[in-house]
Amino acid sequence: MNKKPFKPAPKRPAGAPRRNDRRRQQGKQDKDQHAINDQIAAPEVRLVGDNVEPGIYPIAQAMRIAEEQELDLIEIAPTATPPVCRIMDYQKFVYQQRKRAKEQKAKSTKVVVKEIRFGPQTDDHDYNFKLKHAIEFLKEGSKVKSYVFFKGRSILFKEQGEVLLLRFANDLEEYAKVDQMPVLEGKRMTIMLSPKKSSAKKKEATSADDEPAATDE
Repeated sequence: MNKKPFKPAPKRPAGAPRRNDRRRQQGKQDKDQHAINDQIAAPEVRLVGDNVEPGIYPIAQAMRIAEEQELDLIEIAPTATPPVCRIMDYQKFVYQQRKRAKEQKAKSTKVVVKEIRFGPQTDDHDYNFKLKHAIEFLKEGSKVKSYVFFKGRSILFKEQGEVLLLRFANDLEEYAKVDQMPVLEGKRMTIMLSPKKSSAKKKEATSADDEPAATDE
């Protein structure tokens, strides 16, 4: 295979910063810095990407290829043997990394906490109404923070409030697990519940079953 004749890199103007120095300074400003150009210490690297022939190259040859394309040699897998590098513009690479991280963060599940308030002497009708809402919240994947608020002398019924919250947790046993048992904080006695994964999967399966089947026309 005929090798391309070596083309020396164009001379830089006197006093202009070296390309490697400029890229190194930019890399230090990025918290997810990757070694680039002459920061790469390995004697040979594996090149990947669309603009090169994949393979293992001596570091000097890999850097020369990057210079010929006026791009950067970026170490993307430093723990591999040999390290894996890609040739591309470093600023574009950083932009793509940040964009990917931002997209992953946006896709991550956000924890939503819904509050349900009781009085120490809540009647059965109100209790069942709030129990129904709690089930819906848990099916959606939200946490439920339920509390009994003691107003004035009703603090005397704190044991009654604790019984109510334990009953609430027991009635939601199919849908939730208890993160925190009833605890009294000031005038509030609170219990924290998280949705069970099994109930969330059950909801997804039920939703799929409810979808109309496709018919051939």
